[in-house]
Amino acid sequence: PSKGVIREDFAPAAIAEAYAGNGARALSVLTDEAYFQGSDQYLQIARQAAGIPVLRKDFTVDPYQIHEARLIGADAILLIVALMDGGQLEDFRGTAVDLGLSVLVEVHTRSELERALAVGVDLVGINNRDLKTFDTTLDITFELRSHVPQDITLVSESGIDNHDHVRQLAEAGVDAILVGESLMRQEDVGAAVRVLLHGEQAR
Repeated sequence: PSKGVIREDFAPAAIAEAYAGNGARALSVLTDEAYFQGSDQYLQIARQAAGIPVLRKDFTVDPYQIHEARLIGADAILLIVALMDGGQLEDFRGTAVDLGLSVLVEVHTRSELERALAVGVDLVGINNRDLKTFDTTLDITFELRSHVPQDITLVSESGIDNHDHVRQLAEAGVDAILVGESLMRQEDVGAAVRVLLHGEQAR
């Protein structure tokens, strides 16, 4: 990860159960090994332990990876518009849909959002982190929200650290959030999920 190892005592099954048992509706599991120390096996373990849908979070740059995601039990894949050129986005999304996978299409700018909407996506993730500078601000979601049609499920990703952030995003019409680091750094992941979703009284 960009900030080094986030959690030394990494037990994917226990963490997945803690997420699912405290309000998470789906899991995002990193499978990229080179940069994020992820693993396909982690996804399989988490899927079995949690019993809720799992997103394979990886840099998808080859159609083979989409078939691989289906094979290892993922329910959804991530496509990052900034990594796609030409007709790749439409082709990759089509392949995934044909395989029965949901597709979270990630954007960071207005132009990337327009590219995503042009191929008829139904699930958009707005990454609040600039992948070039790693600067993070929820303003990215707030600025792009009005340009996302109401019939598209909108996910806000990164920089979501507390219940106030969750409340602000919900009030802005965001349908879901994707949270990683701020939860994984907590000793009690289950309690952290509850507090994030419902406030301190849920601890």
